[in-house]
Amino acid sequence: MAAEPPPPGGPADGPPGGRPRLVIVTGPTGSGKSALAAAVASRLGGAVINADSLAFYRGLDIGTAKPREDETRLAPHHLFDILEPDQPFDAAAYAALARPLAARLWESGSPPVACGGTGLYLRTLVKGVFSGPPRSDALREAFRRMERDGIRLHAVLEGLDPATAARIRPRDRVRVERALEVLFQAGEGISALQGRHGLSDRPFETLPFVMDVPAGELDRRLRERTERMFAQGLVEETRALLDRGYSPALKPLMSIGYRETVSYLRGEITLDRAREEVYLNTRRLAKRQRTWFRGQLPEGRLVPPDPELVFREARAFLWGR
Repeated sequence: MAAEPPPPGGPADGPPGGRPRLVIVTGPTGSGKSALAAAVASRLGGAVINADSLAFYRGLDIGTAKPREDETRLAPHHLFDILEPDQPFDAAAYAALARPLAARLWESGSPPVACGGTGLYLRTLVKGVFSGPPRSDALREAFRRMERDGIRLHAVLEGLDPATAARIRPRDRVRVERALEVLFQAGEGISALQGRHGLSDRPFETLPFVMDVPAGELDRRLRERTERMFAQGLVEETRALLDRGYSPALKPLMSIGYRETVSYLRGEITLDRAREEVYLNTRRLAKRQRTWFRGQLPEGRLVPPDPELVFREARAFLWGR
């Protein structure tokens, strides 16, 4: 598919605004993001930037559904396979790599297309990293005493900062405690603080596309993808990682697909059970992602996985034509 170049002069001659422009392709797992992003980047003469927290790791290919070779041939792909499975990485490190990369691509005349389903990484790319007040061990201990006394921390957060509480599951203890920690130290909720931070740290003009696949169709895709992963060698890939000495407790190996396969290799569940659990857990992940996109990316343009539609809108956004 031939690239369709920008007007003479490249991105600098695009619509006014002064900031680099960034196309985002996201959506629930299994919705066809990778193929669409590669096709659109190819026609734009651009490049794909990974925004999936597991695709950074070498050796985790089948279980992470990395872009296929025919997709990576369409356009340059960046920030894939840059880490070993035991190397630490977080949203701040991602922003430190992805932000200057996107800016360089734009300045060089190669429009960046960020693609992935890891909401936190996309948020840091677009809005930067909000650190907030430091950790307080004294407050954490006070929260644990409250729990021992039968007080539900999420209910406390709901009463004090309902906007933040609505975004956090009651059983997500780490995030509930952090939200309360910020609230008691800063004197206001993390939602308000993050909102102000986001308004002051937006280096890109962005056009987010959120893949909108009907629930029944997405379920069918996820079932097929699960079967395909096992047929392609997910068990062998997982065994190879363990044989190289990587602990199954590492974050990448605790992700969906790998943790169930580890359970199978340990003899804890059957292969059929592992396959079913991968499908069911992936389905739950897709539902959580849908919720996140609605709450955190309200400006996202809901679109079917249609490369022609996305290309036309992206071209107009980048160059006004």
